[in-house]
Amino acid sequence: MIGLIVTGHGHFATGLTTSLNLIAGDAKEYVAVDFESADSTDDLAKKLTDAMDSLKDCEGIIVLSDLAGGSPFKTAVEIGFPRGNVEVVAGTNLGMLVEINLTRTFSEDVHALAESACNVGKDQVMRYVFQHIEQNDDFSDGI
Repeated sequence: MIGLIVTGHGHFATGLTTSLNLIAGDAKEYVAVDFESADSTDDLAKKLTDAMDSLKDCEGIIVLSDLAGGSPFKTAVEIGFPRGNVEVVAGTNLGMLVEINLTRTFSEDVHALAESACNVGKDQVMRYVFQHIEQNDDFSDGI
């Protein structure tokens, strides 16, 4: 199985994890890593290192982070890239997380799964547009 780490600013990771568990049940081979206001980037690096170490028996690891370029993203890249089997994806949303959590049990290719995460994440973003439907009161059947 491919391991999964969710990280982000504040309680982003634990918040998404609570929602994921409500929707799909408890996730296996999964770690939530919050970057809280009292944490230094060294604290974050230790948390992410510990999370990756706990998933060392997985075929690969995907780290889903909140913002591209933020400390959780950059730190995950710095720690994960040298390992060779870690993919880091930014812009995580709940739809992406649910889909990747469910499909990772059937995938052995961490790189393809990361690409899938990006595509699913984009597909989950949409805007509702109200379209008024005009009713035709013209009864042309002669009744």
